[in-house]
Parts: sequence; structure tokens; C-alpha cells
Amino acid sequence: MSIDNANSSIPSPAHSPCVSDKGALRGAFGLAIVSLAGFGFLYSLAGVGLGQALFPDQAGGSLIERDGRVLGSALVAQPFAQAGYFHPRPSAAGYDPMGVSASNQARSNPALRERIDASRADVARRDGVDPSAVPGDLVTQSGGGIDPHISPQAAAIQVDRVARARGMASEAVRELLARHTEGRQLGLLGQPRVNVLELNLALDALARQPAPERAAGR
Repeated sequence: MSIDNANSSIPSPAHSPCVSDKGALRGAFGLAIVSLAGFGFLYSLAGVGLGQALFPDQAGGSLIERDGRVLGSALVAQPFAQAGYFHPRPSAAGYDPMGVSASNQARSNPALRERIDASRADVARRDGVDPSAVPGDLVTQSGGGIDPHISPQAAAIQVDRVARARGMASEAVRELLARHTEGRQLGLLGQPRVNVLELNLALDALARQPAPERAAGR
């Protein structure tokens, strides 16, 4: 074998497997670092910063505060059982935001029909209406179990009961309900709805007002 042929069989350093592997590892580590820093940290930090700057209330959980005390969130339902308050939808999660869930009962499940019929009878008796007049959202559970809204119809059948319990005129409660009825988003999306917690807090605030002020606000 000639010297030229012998030299041609020796791999050059540029094509050495060791050198090639080291370059691939450097590229992999570099991509991992850029991905973690860029998408795992900087992207999240930018998202949080923009959210706090542009939508501070929503980014903070849409908390409702009174006199420096957090009373709840506009996004989370709370249980109200007293006669002087509007009641929310039933909750399979017990209104626990840490355990949101539905009942997962199929429409063909007899237990679901029995529960709905019992709930409809209870609501009709509580609010003094015919069972056929009870809206579906007062006897069915939302998918998450903490839906903060009810329909205006579900709130309307509770007006007389709330007014009697608070010693107020039904018309005054009805006007308050109208002011707290939200329309469709952008006039197109969703359905009109009532935030139960915000409405009940407005009721408490109205009850604390002196009588002349309440009369003037009618």
C-alpha cells in the first residue's frame, strides 16, 4: 500500500465521530437552555406582567372587597341558604373551588331525574311558584359546580321571597335585580345573567342605607 493510499484511509479531524458528537451535544444543550429560559420563564413572566398591567382585576382573580376585606370572587359561586338572599345554582362540588366537578350523571340515570324533581319541588315551595315555572338552572348543576351566575328568570322568581324576608317592597328588589342583570357580551355572545354574589352584596348595602336615601334611590 502506498503512503498516499494509507493517508486517505485515516479520517480527518473535521469528520471525527468524537468532534461531531460534541457539536450535537452543544446544540442540544443550547436549545434546551434557550427553550427553558425563553418559553419557561421569560414568556410566562411577560404574560403575567401584561395581564397585571392590562387586566389587573381579572389577573388577580376578580376578587370582591368591602372595607378592605375580601368577600369572595365574582367568578366563584358561594352557598346562600337564608331566605333574605338570592340562591345560586346547585353545586356537585359543594361550592368548593378546590374540588370543582359535576355529578357526571347521564340523562338516562334515574337518580338524576329523581334529584331534579326533588329540587324543583323544593324551589317551588321555597319561592311560592308552580313547579312548572322553576327555571332549569335552579335545579341543575353546572359542569364546574361553582358557576357564579343564574338566569334573570331564576332570579325573578326569588324576588318576592327575598323582599318578604327583608321587609322590603318587591319593586325595590326588582329594580336592584334589573341593575345587576348583565347583558350578552358585545351584544352577541352568551345569555343575559345575574351574578348572585354581587346582587346579594348590593342587597346588604341597600339595607344599610338610611331610609331617606333608599327612598330617593327608587
